[in-house]
Amino acid sequence: MNNTQLYPLLFRPNLHELVWGGHRLEPLKDLPGDGRAIGESWEISAVPTSESIVANGPLEGRTLGDLVKEYGAALVGKHIAHAYGDEFPLLVKFIDAQGDLSIQVHPNDALAQARHGKLGKTEMWYVMAAEPGATLLAGFREEVSREDYRRRVADGSIVDALARHEVHAGDVFFIPAGRVHAICSGILLCEIQQSSDVTYRLFDYHRLGLDGKPRQLHTEEALDAIDFRVYDDYRTRYTPTDEGAVTIVSCDYFAVSLLATSSSLHRQLQDKDSFVTLSCLQGACQIRTANHTLSLHQGMSCLLPACEADFDVITDGTPVRLLEALATSHA
Repeated sequence: MNNTQLYPLLFRPNLHELVWGGHRLEPLKDLPGDGRAIGESWEISAVPTSESIVANGPLEGRTLGDLVKEYGAALVGKHIAHAYGDEFPLLVKFIDAQGDLSIQVHPNDALAQARHGKLGKTEMWYVMAAEPGATLLAGFREEVSREDYRRRVADGSIVDALARHEVHAGDVFFIPAGRVHAICSGILLCEIQQSSDVTYRLFDYHRLGLDGKPRQLHTEEALDAIDFRVYDDYRTRYTPTDEGAVTIVSCDYFAVSLLATSSSLHRQLQDKDSFVTLSCLQGACQIRTANHTLSLHQGMSCLLPACEADFDVITDGTPVRLLEALATSHA
């Protein structure tokens, strides 16, 4: 066991070039741009293909996955460690959609484990900014049979069968495994999801990937994952506040709150028995625990170990907004 005391962790930039990406994430994170179309910033990740690397303190240079294995419950919480073992259960991203993402769906835990030996993928979106008239797709707006699905994917009309939602900054969508969805152009958002990279792509507008080749589709694999039911409402409703914390999503895998303050806000979360992720959406602040102080500004994220989950958000009097996530477990 490493004797280094755990502390609030920052991570090195982890940017992903994607065919639909844009140029808003680098300025958001105060990073120099290099002309690439950056679609995603993986803020906090232990996905083996793209792990977060610590950028501050004595643990600098270590991967998040290694720290989970070494520190276990002290980092993630006793209940989370029992449920997930050496796996870090969440993935936090910023996403910049300059173009439309593919129409896609994610499998649940049972299907993902059976096929891929991985977690399923339930996720949520918090819209940080949206161009006028920007929309996203989430859920079916009309009944579609399995036979209709195959035909609609083949002719591209699958887009017309989905519910299209105009979005604005502050909108929230919960996307359980099985819900067909797509982020569309003109949207910048923060995504909290299960730590999984399993995606079934249904339709991709016949475009080519960065390698100049058509991107792989998973038309048949997706059939067993899709929830074909039509729901009355696909938006997540909540009442925002300018001072305090509002829970916006709570499910079997994570609980997400929106924090807002122009002065200070105390969060006592040690009884939740989980690590805490904080992503700064607006402004700048200090995160102060009993033993450590960390500065955050817009576009930055940090990870508070479970042992440091009693903290204060302190500002200089200007408004700050943070997205806070904890792991939960249905196990």
